[in-house]
Amino acid sequence: MRTDVAKALIAEHLAIDLKSVRNEAPFSALGADSLDMVELAMRFENELNILIEDDESEACVTVGDALALLERKVQLA
Repeated sequence: MRTDVAKALIAEHLAIDLKSVRNEAPFSALGADSLDMVELAMRFENELNILIEDDESEACVTVGDALALLERKVQLA
């Protein structure tokens, strides 16, 4: 899974500049609320044909957390 694609999806969904989507950036600092996180998880599920459990999504505090989760999920798929 290419991280640049995932970062682009995050930037597009949150309507922010791609440069802001850094691994260490907390989603809250990017303006994401709990609904955004649910919608992002659903979008990743659709785009990557994976299943993200609620507790896995809730554990993603930073962009890096989400990217690591996606890497694991894509490898398992």
